[in-house]
Amino acid sequence: MRTDPELRQRVAELVSGATGGDVAVADLLAGGSMVALGLDSLGLLRLVDAIELEYEVEVDLQAPGRGLDTLDDLVTLVAASS
Repeated sequence: MRTDPELRQRVAELVSGATGGDVAVADLLAGGSMVALGLDSLGLLRLVDAIELEYEVEVDLQAPGRGLDTLDDLVTLVAASS
């Protein structure tokens, strides 16, 4: 699935903001696991709140078959819910 580069950039900024800047936008855009980059459980909760507020979508972390390990996983979720 192709995603809008602006959406991908904005979601990366939200992830970085949720970690207090500990996870760099450039690192997120390069790919890989958000957890491996430094997103912890508190950051994940902050991130979910930020995404739900900004995009008016519900992020269900318990949904079966929904992995949210990478930036692209998250962008796909937001794009599909918008």
